[in-house]
Amino acid sequence: MSTAHGARARARIEVTAAIKDAARRQLAADGAAKLSLRAVARELGMVSSALYRYFPSRDDLLTDLIIDAYNSVGESAEAAHDKAAGAGPVERWTAACEAVRGWGLRHPHEYALIYGSPVPGYAAPDTTIPAAARVGLVFIGIVRDAHQDNALSEPPLPTELRPEAERMAADLAPDLPPGSMAALVAAWAQLFGLVGFELFGQFNRVVEDRDTFFRQAATRLAHGVGLVTQPTGTAGEGSSSGS
Repeated sequence: MSTAHGARARARIEVTAAIKDAARRQLAADGAAKLSLRAVARELGMVSSALYRYFPSRDDLLTDLIIDAYNSVGESAEAAHDKAAGAGPVERWTAACEAVRGWGLRHPHEYALIYGSPVPGYAAPDTTIPAAARVGLVFIGIVRDAHQDNALSEPPLPTELRPEAERMAADLAPDLPPGSMAALVAAWAQLFGLVGFELFGQFNRVVEDRDTFFRQAATRLAHGVGLVTQPTGTAGEGSSSGS
């Protein structure tokens, strides 16, 4: 009985993966707004009623694709951050930024799904939040380590922004200065704007050496948050795990 149950579980995993792969191909061809369970079933040679046993609605399938995409880009940022362990905060920041860009270049349609235009008629449920937070938590960890290592210079905070900055810090990272938290949120948005501009063609005939341009832009974002370039040999002394 347990052997049969295990075989059924494996078969379900395989069919679920095949459904999501077919859906990603449909995203690439037609965009998220035109994702159709019937079209996915037709590509896989399944009847629609069979596919509904795996994903009861288009929104359920979209949610799974969104969570997968957020987890994938999050894993890329985390891996780049971990690989740069021992480097200074600016270097760790730029490594994570470049990982996000690299993931977007490899997965443009999934990037568009999670950071592009909203899908008409779809509202992402709260179950997407933990995966969506992974990239942001990498950057919060870098700034937190820098703060603990005295390698963070809090940016100026306009008086009118202080209440909102204090609220963001209280909600997201109570141990960080409000000015740094506000700058971090702005830098997070600018990072995805930079990647989106490259992916969606806004840099065409404007930026030619995009690797250098992005690297310098990411470094400026790090400095804008207040990260300080440390002398060689001091990076990571007394830091926490970082994420």
